[in-house]
Amino acid sequence: MDGANQKSIQDTLQYYDRNAREFINNTAAVDFTATQMRFVSKLEKGSHILDFGCGSGRDTKYFLSQGFQVTATDGSVELCKLAGEYIGISVKHMMFQELEEKKVYDGIWACSSILHLPLPELNDVFQRITAALKKDGVLYTSFKYGNYEGERNGRYFTDMTEDRFSDFLKNIKGLELEEQWVTSDVRPGRGDEKWLNIILRKI
Repeated sequence: MDGANQKSIQDTLQYYDRNAREFINNTAAVDFTATQMRFVSKLEKGSHILDFGCGSGRDTKYFLSQGFQVTATDGSVELCKLAGEYIGISVKHMMFQELEEKKVYDGIWACSSILHLPLPELNDVFQRITAALKKDGVLYTSFKYGNYEGERNGRYFTDMTEDRFSDFLKNIKGLELEEQWVTSDVRPGRGDEKWLNIILRKI
């Protein structure tokens, strides 16, 4: 990882450490059921899900309530602590680049999380995600909609459109696009912001 990428990631983590409680207050109660259900409909009951960058813990809480096994991780120490209190389970402090497991997870949920990685790092992490999924495992991820890459409001973002993600996916072996759709931001007052939602399957 070069120095600029390292700084971008550190700045983003510092943002979440400083603003962890406010972030949780703004996201924990947001109704994300439609997308959560779309993801879990592709998994067997009791499957093992990795919530990869769990943030507030909102989605882990839902998956647990539906009878799934969940491993929750985040790169922000403060979010790990507060999300763990909210969910009632331990949240593992881990950087995306530290994912080393092989063929462990039936599903990986990376909601509004890996979008904080610069493109070279994102490529590496997608390889790690692919390795960590079992055969036929499912990945959900989401990106702000657009072609922008850089800092926005104290955090680093890599945005995606359908075409940009299609080009990116050509370099990732073993994942097949299953679904993608565009939604409006579900947080109050932010409906004009668009998101690209993506479901991929390990082949």
